Amino acid sequence: MSKSLFLKKKQDNNPSHSANSPIFASLDLGTNNCRLLIAQPTSEKHIKVLDTFSKIVKLGEGLSVDNRLTSEAMNRTVDALLACKKKMDKFDIKSYRFVATEACRRAENTDEFLELVSKRVGIDIEVISNEEEAKLAFLGCSTLLSSNSANALVFDIGGGSTEFMWVKRDDTIPPELLCEHKIVDWLSLDQGVMNLSEKFGGTAFAEMYFDELVGYLVKKLRGFDKKNKIGEFVSNNAVQMLSTSGTLTTLAAIHLQLSHYERSKIDGIAFSTDDLREATAKILAMSPLERFSNTCIGADRSDYIISGCAIFEAICTLWNISQVTIADRGVREGITISLMQEYVKSQL
Repeated sequence: MSKSLFLKKKQDNNPSHSANSPIFASLDLGTNNCRLLIAQPTSEKHIKVLDTFSKIVKLGEGLSVDNRLTSEAMNRTVDALLACKKKMDKFDIKSYRFVATEACRRAENTDEFLELVSKRVGIDIEVISNEEEAKLAFLGCSTLLSSNSANALVFDIGGGSTEFMWVKRDDTIPPELLCEHKIVDWLSLDQGVMNLSEKFGGTAFAEMYFDELVGYLVKKLRGFDKKNKIGEFVSNNAVQMLSTSGTLTTLAAIHLQLSHYERSKIDGIAFSTDDLREATAKILAMSPLERFSNTCIGADRSDYIISGCAIFEAICTLWNISQVTIADRGVREGITISLMQEYVKSQL
């Protein structure tokens, strides 16, 4: 991939001069969160973030009851998408991709919702498969995988599902793909922070059923573990664990005792799993009001943080890995990288 495809040749030695680079927009609409990224490349492996948006919309709230998106959830989400559209209208966007994941995959009235979005917001959203979601999440955080690790276990705890990727280093992959690792196997567990909580009686009972949640999830993961012999690699200290989950960024912030969430202190950093599990214990010891008021958890995330912690505890129970690299990046960053790749190919 040549820099000259993104920058004028006279600017090649000064990546900060990116006025002539194309601008890309990526939107990830999940079961719980709506996230937008507007960025442009400054070199073949780096981007300049021009604007972002992230808001918990709880699109999948109540979905497990009748497999339908509620009018309240759809209206909340449309409001967030209108805010995204307002941001995008400020830029001359070269290429974009807007995707939706588990809530829209499951809901019977997804077409109705997408028509509402098209009419009120003026954008079209693509519902992607579990496999595509996993690939994009991995692509978005793959630069954080260590060159010293031949194997990696990557997981993304979402609102309606949790994706697991078993990854191996592959030196045969062309460098222009910006990734030197290959997904050997993946698992989409149809349990995320929202529907897992609802399955066990709702957010008010998450603390009471925490151990049951963990046991249930461990059983769900054993087949994936056995198939890929992940436990054996873990025992030989041959696995890097990488998370792209909001649950883990929250646990890291709690561990660091931050007064408010700071991405620069968490993204790309390896944390001890013991420290993160201690953060889980602190959250479990909090009252609902304390979780609601905690600035690192936030009012919007407080209802579902315990079920997210249960998913992480199940991962730690099954795979005894000493540390986790935490990424505050995922699907939308993966979309951006894929748009960059497509643009470069179109210019060749």
